[in-house]
Amino acid sequence: MAEPAFSKLRQFAAPAGSPVYNPATDGSASPPGAWRYPYLERTPGQPVTDLLHELIMSTAGRAPDGAALRDGRRELSYAALAGQVASVAGGLQAAGLARHGRVAVFLPKSLENVVAMFATAMAGGIFVPVNPLLKPAQVAYILEDSGAEVLVTSTDRLLALGDALAGCAGLRTVVTVDAPPAPPLPGLRVIPWTELAAAPASGGHGATLDDDVVSIFYTSGSTGRPKGVVLTHRNMVTGAKSVSTYLGNTPDDSLLAVLPFSFDYGFSQLSTAFRTGARVVLLNYLVPNDVLRAAQKERVTGLAGVPPLWIQLAGLDWPEAVRDNLRYITNSGGKLPEATIRALRGKLPATRVFLMYGLTEAFRSTYLPPELVDERPTSIGKAIPHAEILVVRPDGTECGPDEPGELVHRGALVGRGYWRDEERTRERFKPLPERLAGMPLPEIAVWSGDLVRKDADGFLYFVGRNDELIKTSGYRVSPTEVEEALYSTRLVSGAVAFGVAHESLGQSIAVVAEAAPGEAADSERLLAEVRWQLPPFMVPATVLWQEELPRNPNGKLDRSGIINRWRPQLEAAADGR
Repeated sequence: MAEPAFSKLRQFAAPAGSPVYNPATDGSASPPGAWRYPYLERTPGQPVTDLLHELIMSTAGRAPDGAALRDGRRELSYAALAGQVASVAGGLQAAGLARHGRVAVFLPKSLENVVAMFATAMAGGIFVPVNPLLKPAQVAYILEDSGAEVLVTSTDRLLALGDALAGCAGLRTVVTVDAPPAPPLPGLRVIPWTELAAAPASGGHGATLDDDVVSIFYTSGSTGRPKGVVLTHRNMVTGAKSVSTYLGNTPDDSLLAVLPFSFDYGFSQLSTAFRTGARVVLLNYLVPNDVLRAAQKERVTGLAGVPPLWIQLAGLDWPEAVRDNLRYITNSGGKLPEATIRALRGKLPATRVFLMYGLTEAFRSTYLPPELVDERPTSIGKAIPHAEILVVRPDGTECGPDEPGELVHRGALVGRGYWRDEERTRERFKPLPERLAGMPLPEIAVWSGDLVRKDADGFLYFVGRNDELIKTSGYRVSPTEVEEALYSTRLVSGAVAFGVAHESLGQSIAVVAEAAPGEAADSERLLAEVRWQLPPFMVPATVLWQEELPRNPNGKLDRSGIINRWRPQLEAAADGR
């Protein structure tokens, strides 16, 4: 049941930074009877959203009764959502969360998930969204690496993590959204969500600045474990402003959130909507038809997806009500096949199609205006607002028209590097060549590792990757993490994982393996073992067995030789050549 408007906001009282009721008798632009937030205003009637949680608070001040969030049968107005965020922020502070403390959120899409992330931001902490598909060892790595002090999850997920939490030395509090179990480890406090939600509302952490870190999004690198992309309030608020501007979002929009919030593109559905007063409908779907049913029931106007989902949806019959209401769709996380674009355009003739390219390290980089999709279906467009995209040679000089080079992103969206990983940060976050004489400090930009070209009209086209990172189903997958899972089965003595071009997935995962002594080359058995350790999108699609894999003089596997030999053969076979 939706919570009555203002029921939570009335908890805010006199402390500095609290919202107060203002009958708008001071001549400001506020409507009569509006709630206002003094700490969000530089001048009367001019709301300011420098911090991530202020996206919600500002909209609650302008339109408290507007629908904000729906999760199944539960729905919150902006006033109610603001109240819950403030109360849980107060609960986190009461539980001992200090400024810059990390809160990991390991849940499917839910009201509690959303509130936990924005409440952490309001409390001055740093939220760490964890993909709900990850296995216990993967979750534990993120908790340990991020130094999470608090974990927000469910009882069944906590019990499944079990002994994997033993290495998470910094973890001291677990918040369960349902009845809490006994603590799984000595010294670990487990408290119910209701305890946080019943806490006195927080007025926010007064020392928080827009340049403070607010989130760490974990994404795979081409080698080693996942890396945590560090983002500030400024990064995320600027991203919300940029995307909502070119999508033209308004309070009349209803966005269907189908992507995980651990994916920056998925989280963007929240920040974009909250900035403009739109409504977000949460969906944890099982089959593609669930998406269309929800879109019809909720009168959805905006839908974001990745290529595998769009390919599936393009083959379905779209209800007339969905076609009539759906104002736009967006694609990111990989190239959308031209055939799929044509199919979607045929089924949704009045719907605007936005093709986009983004980096977690810089949130979003480019988009192609819908009116140019038919003319330039293979283009990733031009830079989004508040960003500049360069195409450069290895020495940093800019490429000429149609000359392939590395995509480099500069501007307010560039993150702060990779958490606790100076080496990989130096590889990806690098100074730009001097562009303005006299500047004493260099500007840091994101060097994407993606090869693109820019045509004479300034439109960008993706060429390929210049590292080994596998991009599949909208996820970035580390080959090393896949190989570690293969080795853990003890069925292989050598394995090399790599991406192979795939029309619908972007890339599929292939493995060339050498059976362990005494073991048979059994792909079915190997993949069955791996599925216990990896989420579905990380499980290899193809396993090729060799009696002995080539090694270099140091005894290490010849990765480049193996990939260069087998990738062309697999791609040629897939193309039917």
